[in-house]
Amino acid sequence: KIGGIGTVPVGRVETGVLKPGMVVVFAPANLTTEVKSVEMHHEALPEAVPGDNVGFNVKNVSVKELRRGYVAGDSKNNPPRGASDF
Repeated sequence: KIGGIGTVPVGRVETGVLKPGMVVVFAPANLTTEVKSVEMHHEALPEAVPGDNVGFNVKNVSVKELRRGYVAGDSKNNPPRGASDF
């Protein structure tokens, strides 16, 4: 949580792209939210590509709702889901 900005999850883009305005879903919590901005090294990016370590600002999600290891993905294109079993 960053004062005046809100919740900023941090992680690496493994596949696809992450852009401001995208609607993402966090698995396995099944939280859906919109990405407000994407930053790398305190500079705003128009999009993040695979390999980028980024922070992204999300709307209406509390820090308490997110946990380490959650996966964020595009809600419209093959969204991530928690595994039922192995």
